[in-house]
Amino acid sequence: MTDPSSPSDARTPPPTDRDALDDAVRGYRRAERAVSWTLALLVVGAFLAAVAALSFWPGVAVGAVLVVALRLPVYRRSGMTRLRTDAPPEAVVRQFASGTPPVLAFQWGVAADVRTAGSDAVDPDSPVDTDAVDPDGPAEADTAASDRPTGTRATYEFSYLLGLRSVALGVETEVRAAGDGDDASPGDAVATVDVDGTVGDRQWASYAATVREGDDGGSVVDVELRPTRRFGLRRLPQGRVAERYYAPALAAQGYEVVDRAVGPTR
Repeated sequence: MTDPSSPSDARTPPPTDRDALDDAVRGYRRAERAVSWTLALLVVGAFLAAVAALSFWPGVAVGAVLVVALRLPVYRRSGMTRLRTDAPPEAVVRQFASGTPPVLAFQWGVAADVRTAGSDAVDPDSPVDTDAVDPDGPAEADTAASDRPTGTRATYEFSYLLGLRSVALGVETEVRAAGDGDDASPGDAVATVDVDGTVGDRQWASYAATVREGDDGGSVVDVELRPTRRFGLRRLPQGRVAERYYAPALAAQGYEVVDRAVGPTR
């Protein structure tokens, strides 16, 4: 039997059931599109009803007011999610610091292309404790120190309207190891991984995943959703849809949702 404390096992991420993940992502996309089309049809129906009850231009005014009201940024999303996995903390940190963090499965799972560019997944300048290295044995301490993840940059490409429109989502991850300093993770944590997404010059989303060793083995991950941008009311139904498929998407990647409190806020 393989020693669970060996470096190879320490880097093994949680097992991913790709079929289950694809089912969750496809289910989310189908439901999200159905909600979007339903909302659009309701606006059109309200416009036609206003035209029939009043006249054309008052109907146009009603439709315009509805569109503006639905798109006007009025709320943010924030909250915390606690995840549990049997994988060791080092492997979890690596997975969250990769170009495809588990919390963005709904994005990279449907992207037309995922490119990892300017990757800085390991820190070649990490200090090595030479006193811990056996000069007559394998340089495992050197390998462990030089192979410490620090972050990754990636781009997700999305295509819409039969390829007539495309959107690029830039994702950057950064690892804050436990220790002293303003940018360190909490003292009881192995590391904190910051995950930031941008579309053009606009902030798209921001997460902070703090990884701790579980009391009974494995790892506990506290994921904070930071309230970085405002959403229009039309996004509320889409948020409900995402909540429905969130736990299955994480479960397919080997994570159990232990607790989750995420919702709209001012």
